[in-house]
Order: sequence, then C-alpha cells, then structure tokens
Amino acid sequence: MSKHIGIDLGTANTLVYMKGKGIVLREPSVVAIDSRGSKVLAVGGEAKLMLGKTPGAISALRPLKNGVIADFDYTATMLHYFFKKVVGSTLFSRPKVIVCIPYGVTGVERRAVEDATLEAGAKSVALIEEPIAAAIGAGLRVGDARGSMIVDIGGGTTEVAVISLGGIVISNSLRIAGDELDNAIVSYIKRKYNVLIGEITAEMLKKTIGSVHPSTDSGVMEIRGRNLLSGLPAIIQINSAEIREAMGEQISHIVDCIRTTLEKTPPELSSDIYDMGIALSGGGALLNGLDVLLAQTTGIRATIAKRPLDCVACGIGKVIESATNNPNTVMYRNR
Repeated sequence: MSKHIGIDLGTANTLVYMKGKGIVLREPSVVAIDSRGSKVLAVGGEAKLMLGKTPGAISALRPLKNGVIADFDYTATMLHYFFKKVVGSTLFSRPKVIVCIPYGVTGVERRAVEDATLEAGAKSVALIEEPIAAAIGAGLRVGDARGSMIVDIGGGTTEVAVISLGGIVISNSLRIAGDELDNAIVSYIKRKYNVLIGEITAEMLKKTIGSVHPSTDSGVMEIRGRNLLSGLPAIIQINSAEIREAMGEQISHIVDCIRTTLEKTPPELSSDIYDMGIALSGGGALLNGLDVLLAQTTGIRATIAKRPLDCVACGIGKVIESATNNPNTVMYRNR
C-alpha cells in the first residue's frame, strides 16, 4: 500500500505530514553542494548551518524562491532526501503526495512542482492552494456558507484569502514575507551602522526582538558583524524600535494587501469577517504586535492560530485523513 504524505514546501522550511502519524519531518529548505562536481553534501538543517560559512568550492543554497521553484534539480534532490528519510527508498515505498502551492502561481510553476515531486520518487502528486490548506489547519470552517479570512505569512510569500463554501472567493499573493523582512534588517543595519550582518543574524534579530507595534517592543540585543569601513569584526546593540523601523516598508505592503482584499470582499462576507475576525498563520504570524497592528488598522479583530508554523501541513493532513475527500478537489497526477 502506498503511503500518503502531505508536503508544505516552503521557501524557508519544509514540513512533511504522514497519514496516521502527523508531522514527521520539519527541515529548512536548504541544500549544500560541492560546486566542483555538483555533488550534494547536505540537505535540511545540516545544510542551513553552512549558510554564509562555506569555502569557494561549496555552495549552500535555497532551491525555492518566493514560494516557487528556482532550481528544479536541487528541489527534486531535496524532496528525494526527505522522502527517503520519511518512507524509505524502495520501489514499494513510493508515496502518494499532496503539495501546497501559493495562490495564483502560473501553469509553468505548477507543473514544475509536480515534475520535481515525481522526479524525487513520488508515485503520484496532487496540488492544493496554500490559503485553503492554511485555513483548514487554522481550524476555520471553510466549508460553511460564511466568510473566513486567512493571512498566511511564510518565508517567501504572504497569502491573503477570503474563503467560503470550500473555495477561495478573493485572494492576493504578495511576494513579500519573512525573507524580505530579513533582507530589510540587513540593509538597515548596513545603512545606519556601516556594519554588515548575515541572513541568519537578521532572522535571529527578527525572531528575538522584532516588533511591528510600539506596545510590543521587547528590549535590546547585541549582535556581531563586519565593519565596512575598517573591515574588522564589530559588536553593536540593536533595539526593537530599530527593527520595527527596518521592517516598516515591508509590513506596510502586507497591511495594504490585507486592506485591498477586504475592500474587494462582497459585503455579505465582509460582515462575516467582522464577526469572525482575521486568522493569522505562518512564521510571520509570530511577529510581535502584528495582531495589534492589524486590529488597529482594519478595525477587525486579528487572532493567531494555535500552531501557526504548522497550519499548512496540518491542513494538508486533514485533507489526507478525511474519508470524504472530494475527488474534484484533489486530483492526483501519475508519472
């Protein structure tokens, strides 16, 4: 019997859900290769430790960008590694796979995800749109005749969708999310202090003292980088207000995307959303003060899902586990 698995194929992290077992794998979407012979040296967490620290002959890269495949071969290699880790590598262990994709991707991008999954060793593959999976995983009753709003902020994309009767009524996908916030922090510190820091340090700043509303500021953090004027190592202290300023433009784009979606929502569904509130999922939902900022900006209560990082994977899992799957919703493609 083929194993059924679901994959939240994210720009920053990949989660794998297995039928009957729940989430069985959680790894960074990173591959390390020997550029002299294109040999894969490490995948996942081990490869992420190499980011920014590799010699000339080794490259640590992310094969996905903005939620879609940027390097087909290394995405397939990464998925093959994950399949092998989860279900084994025999001919009889080839799994049936559901993969999430951002809303509004092109036909070419959809095909690339299917082909990479099949190339990695899947028996068959089906696609599900990320906002639907995130809403199901967040516990929203997407099949009801009422409006639900989900905002899923991942590593590469921000997905904003209004869902009713099991389908997306209106949605916007913004290619500004966690990675762009990290880049904004790197640029801000470089501009203000003439100190260059790496993406790992920027991500740590964002997670530790990052804030998008003054009421949720959380102190100061000491970081190390390279002084661009002297070329020597430097130690500086950064506070929450500076991180908020650094991320300000990107956060404004995300808030504007949510406002635009609300403005285009049919009035009957708008009243439902006002009653139900806005659900936040993805790693970006953990940004301090995001729920406060959205409530202040839109006048609608915003709530963070119980397990925001796992919403998409859990949503795919519920689709897999359900005995009453609609075959028109999940259509598998074989090799």
